Amino acid sequence: MSKLFEDLSEGLQEAIEYERGNGKAKKTVYIITPIKKYSNKEIKSIRNKAGMTQNTFADFMGVSKKTVEAWELGRTHPTGAAYRLLEILEQGKENELDFVTRM
Repeated sequence: MSKLFEDLSEGLQEAIEYERGNGKAKKTVYIITPIKKYSNKEIKSIRNKAGMTQNTFADFMGVSKKTVEAWELGRTHPTGAAYRLLEILEQGKENELDFVTRM
């Protein structure tokens, strides 16, 4: 029998026993906080606090410089993932991200 099959079989047996009320199951609970929305003034303030130009900020956010300009002028607004990145910047946790390198 292969190791993979043995692992799968063991896991299945553990799940069956757990469902029957025997044994403990390992579980992970994730708590996802609501997305915070930012105004155009807050977005500009976050960018400035991070010490980023609009070009650098656009690269960080994965958008164009024109998009950053539109956000900061209040013409358009970020969406879910961009709001999460803004929250990371606002909290000063950008250095915890693997893809950020300061020079």
